[in-house]
Amino acid sequence: MPARPDPEQIEAALLGGQARHTRAEAVRLSGAPPEFAGRVWRALGFPSRGEDVAAFTDSDVEALRTAADLLAAGKVDEDAAIRLARSMGQTMARLAEWQTSILSALAYERSGDDGGDLGPLVGLTRDLLPDVERLLVHIWRRQLAASSARRLAFMESSEDAAPTYFPLAVGFADLVSFTNLSRELDEVELAEVVEGFESTATDIVSSGGGRVVKTLGDEVFFVANTPRQAAEIALRLSDGVATDIEVPDVRVGVAYGPILALLGDVFGTTVNRASRLTSFARPGTVLVDDAMAEQLEGESALRVAAVRARHAHGLGRLQPYALRRVFTPAPATPATGA
Repeated sequence: MPARPDPEQIEAALLGGQARHTRAEAVRLSGAPPEFAGRVWRALGFPSRGEDVAAFTDSDVEALRTAADLLAAGKVDEDAAIRLARSMGQTMARLAEWQTSILSALAYERSGDDGGDLGPLVGLTRDLLPDVERLLVHIWRRQLAASSARRLAFMESSEDAAPTYFPLAVGFADLVSFTNLSRELDEVELAEVVEGFESTATDIVSSGGGRVVKTLGDEVFFVANTPRQAAEIALRLSDGVATDIEVPDVRVGVAYGPILALLGDVFGTTVNRASRLTSFARPGTVLVDDAMAEQLEGESALRVAAVRARHAHGLGRLQPYALRRVFTPAPATPATGA
């Protein structure tokens, strides 16, 4: 069996050089204030190392220098810099884990290695880095433009100069009986079900004009600017995922109202209502709250019907409405004479 590369070799291959600077050397070379450098490093999600350990590469030094320059130029204050670092660290950590899984499978397909030798994975990753970096920056810019446009639309529709709470439709799509399913399937089969669910749900949400806030394995949390968009997404989730025999039915709950957007997530009572509605829904159905039902009045292609009111802990009495499509019968085909 070929020798397995160690972490230092992987770092050198992917970061463009060996870790050769101690913490004190990296701080001195970058020009960053020592306390600030430590906060940035921790916010990025990296562990602290001993003072005498050469744990920093030249690219690490350059990254610290960039952060210090932004701070010194007054482009960001220290709190903003730390929040930016934390957002990038957490996002990139999940992205890296996800992409490592994808590239590991691809490396296995090409080399036939069972994962015991990381050489093919490292080589493949290094070969793809330039193209992936370009794609990553472009996609980030596109997402930033879309996020800015959404924020501008909310500001234009609000009397506040910078509104804190935005009216949004929020929804949850939840796999039914996921716990039982996890007992019946092995790890590979369960991973395929989860990935299939996330992939299908993300496609439906995005194509419907919504945005996936986060996925939690057996649950997808999404938002949409309008109740009509959210209703269409919810119905397509209920229909689209149920057509996959490898995935159990989903239940969907949607609520409309003010939400607090913070740290890439959304919070508030509206979110809690949507979550409770999801837990009340039967497999393959969509429940909405009274605010959604009111907003959907007059939609000829949709129908909302009140179902049994329920008590939701912390929210009091909650009146759900079942959301369905209205199907118009196709016109009869005129009979033709012989």
